[in-house]
Amino acid sequence: MTSRPSVPQTDPPLPPRLTLPTMYDLPSEDPEEPGLPDEFHDLQPQLLSRTLRLTDYAADQIFTGSDLNLYYDVWHPLWHKRPDWFLVLNVPRLYEGTELRSSYVVWQEGVNPFVVVELLSPGTEKEDLGEQVELATNPDQPVSVEAETVQPENGTAIAPESANGQSGKETPPRKWKVYERVLRVPYYVVFSRYTNKLRFFQLVGGHYQEQPLDPSDPRIWIPELKLGLGLWQGTFEGISRFWLRWYDSQGTWMLTDAEQERQEKELALTRAEQEQQRAEQEQELRQQAEAQLKQVSLNLLQSGMTVDQVVQLTGLSEDQIRQWIQD
Repeated sequence: MTSRPSVPQTDPPLPPRLTLPTMYDLPSEDPEEPGLPDEFHDLQPQLLSRTLRLTDYAADQIFTGSDLNLYYDVWHPLWHKRPDWFLVLNVPRLYEGTELRSSYVVWQEGVNPFVVVELLSPGTEKEDLGEQVELATNPDQPVSVEAETVQPENGTAIAPESANGQSGKETPPRKWKVYERVLRVPYYVVFSRYTNKLRFFQLVGGHYQEQPLDPSDPRIWIPELKLGLGLWQGTFEGISRFWLRWYDSQGTWMLTDAEQERQEKELALTRAEQEQQRAEQEQELRQQAEAQLKQVSLNLLQSGMTVDQVVQLTGLSEDQIRQWIQD
């Protein structure tokens, strides 16, 4: 039989979060994890987190993780995946409301990711896309599917048993199957920086279905978030290229804090410049009006009118008219 964690039994049984390993007990790094870490894998998740603006969720009730161990199977507590970026809704921003997370442990948190983004590397396509890669490579060949995992009510995976009740050698399923069958992540996004190709899979009837995207302007709308993901061509952290970025219902790209601050400064500067231009225009108009009144007053005096008569006619002060006469 498969070796399973030894959990002291009580009556009634305690929930998994009280009996299984916690974030503090599980390793946070795996130096043998496949993939080719690079600067893009660091910058792209930052842009996703920094442009995420959810109107229906408080900032302290969502969690975004990047390259963080995600533990998902109570029967195999060390089995984990490391999504390049993922979003969880309705969980405290801090673990237990107090600490930064070193990993995300599903049986402790009680909430599965809502969106997962994977950034393809040359060595991770099969891990990230599973049977999709095999179908693309050998469309006429039957797909070799790994042993199914069963999804119990508590949201964790139970390893299947063979026909004789014995389990054979078990290996962790690929990310594709974990996201689709175990965690049932509703939205799965895959992006290759090498081809700038964006692919979008949505959980429909328990299985991922790839959704069509416009090749010229691929955009993914997620109604529950009131946000979408699209390919933005621009400069982030000094690097100009295509990036995955959030946009709003108007199709406007969401700004990072730094971009928003810069935009506010530019708007404030623009308003100050406009105010200065308006003041200068008003001053110029006043000067023009005064010059016209001066000329009219002098013409009236030259025509034979007295100062008192000009004062009564123009409404100007006597001192002002006498000053113009002296000038």
